[in-house]
Amino acid sequence: MVEQDLSLAPPLAPTPANWIEVVIEGFDEFLQDHASCEKKASGMAMSVASHYPDQPILLAAMVDLAIEELNHYREVIKLLLARNITPGADQKDPYINQLNKEIRRGSENFLLDRLLVAAIVERRGAERFDLIARNISEPALVEFYRAIAASESRHWTLFITLAHSHCPIDQIMPRLTQLTALEANIMLAQPLRAALH
Repeated sequence: MVEQDLSLAPPLAPTPANWIEVVIEGFDEFLQDHASCEKKASGMAMSVASHYPDQPILLAAMVDLAIEELNHYREVIKLLLARNITPGADQKDPYINQLNKEIRRGSENFLLDRLLVAAIVERRGAERFDLIARNISEPALVEFYRAIAASESRHWTLFITLAHSHCPIDQIMPRLTQLTALEANIMLAQPLRAALH
C-alpha cells in the first residue's frame, strides 16, 4: 500500500475560533465525549472490516486501526478516572450522522464514500486535537493531544490511500472535494459545545 500525495486534497474549513474556548472551559465534559468518539471510531473500523473480509489490505488496515482507536479510548478513560469523572453515556453525534447520510448506496459508490467520509472525520479530529494541544495548559495533556493529533493525521492519510487501492482513481478527488464542502456546511451548523464535533 503506497501513501498518496495529498497536496491536491481540498483544505478543510477552519474550526470557528471560539470552539476551543468552549472546550477548554468544559474540558471534563469534553473528555467524556472524546472517550465516546474513540470507542465509536474503533467500532467503525471493525464494521468496515466485517463488510469487506475478502479485501485483505482493507481488512488488515481496519483491524489495526480498530486496535489503535481502542488504545486511545483506554488512554482517555485513564484521564477521566484520574480526574474522578465517570465516563458519559454514548450520545448520537449530529455531525457524524449528517455526514453519514452523504454516503451513497450501491456497491460502486458505497466503499469510496465510506472511506472518504472517514478521512474527513479523522482530518477534522487532527485539526481539533492540535488546537487543544496548542491551547491547554497542562503539560501532560499538551503531549497527549499532540500525539493524538499526529495519529489522526496518519489515519486520514490511510483512508485516502485505501481509497486509491480499492476505488476508481478518477473519482477520488472530485468526490473528496464535494464531501469536504458538505462537511464545512455541516460543521459550521453545529452548536458550539465541549465536544469533538
